[in-house]
Amino acid sequence: MAEVKACKVCNISRHKYYGLAVTSLDQLKIKGGEALGFSPSASVTVVLEDDGTIVEDEAYFLCLPANTKFMLLHADETWMHSHQVDAGTAQSCRKSTDVEVDGKDNVDGFESWHSLAEQLRQDLASIILMSEADLQSLIDVPCSDLAAALDFSQQKTQVLQDTLQRMLDRREEERQSKELLRLYLKAMEQEGTWDPQEQSARLDETDGVQVEAAAGFSSITLMVLKEKKYPETRLSNEELQMVAGHGVAVMMEVLGWDSERTSALVQACESELSKRLQRVQALQSLSAQNQSTSQQHTERETRAKRRKTHTH
Repeated sequence: MAEVKACKVCNISRHKYYGLAVTSLDQLKIKGGEALGFSPSASVTVVLEDDGTIVEDEAYFLCLPANTKFMLLHADETWMHSHQVDAGTAQSCRKSTDVEVDGKDNVDGFESWHSLAEQLRQDLASIILMSEADLQSLIDVPCSDLAAALDFSQQKTQVLQDTLQRMLDRREEERQSKELLRLYLKAMEQEGTWDPQEQSARLDETDGVQVEAAAGFSSITLMVLKEKKYPETRLSNEELQMVAGHGVAVMMEVLGWDSERTSALVQACESELSKRLQRVQALQSLSAQNQSTSQQHTERETRAKRRKTHTH
C-alpha cells in the first residue's frame, strides 16, 4: 500500500489552505482541485507555494516532507510571491476558488503566525532563519495582535514589521538581480561568446552516486545544489557548513562540476553562512542590551520602592 502523505493546498490568492492526505501527485491534483473548486476537466499545475518550483515528477513529490504547502494553478495562471499578491485582488484569481472552509483551515493560519511570534518572543535572532512565507505571515498580522503576542508596544511592533518588509524586499531585489545576470550569461552562451565547458567535467553517473553517498548529502539537498538557482539561499545553516567543510575538491566530485563553477558555489555558501551568523550575533547583542536595560530599569524601580517604604 502506498504511503499516505499529509500536505496543504491553496490557490493563487492564498486566501485559504486545505489539509489533505494523498498517496500520489495525481491524487493531490484531484483532491486539491475538488477542495479549491476547480473544474474536474481543468488543466492543473502543481507548484511549491513558497518559491513556485513546478512539481511534475512523482519521485520528487514523494521526497518532499510532510505538510509541504502546494499551490494549484490554472493553465493561465503564474506563481507570484505572496507579497506581490494583493489579498483579494490577484489578477488571475477566480471567485469560484473562494469556497467555504471548515474550522481547521482557519485554525491553521492562526496557529502558524502565533507559533512564529512565540519563536521571536523567545529569540529575536530566529528571524534570520525564517522563510519568506513566514516573514510575510508576520507582516500580515494586525499590529495590535502581534504586539500582544510578543508583549511589545505597538510602536516597537510596527518597527519590527517594517523591518520584516524591508528584508522581504531586499531578498526579492537580490533574486531579480541574479536572474538578470543569469539571463545575460545565457544570452552570451547562445551567441557563442560564453563556453562554460560543463559537459567535459561531468563524472560517470555510477561514480557520482557513490561520492554523493559518502559526502553525506540528502537527495533533496543534492537536487537543490545541482538544479536550483542560487542554492546557497535555500540551504539550512547545517547544509551550508557541510558544503564549506567539504571544500572545492570534494564538491567537484559530488556535483560533477569543473573547478571554477564549484569554487563559486563553495564561496557563495561560505559568504551566505557568514552573513547569517553576523546577523544572528547582531540580533543576540541587541537582545542582550534590551534585557540589560530592562533589568536595570527593574532594579531602579525596586530601589525606589524600598526607599519609599523606609520613608513611611
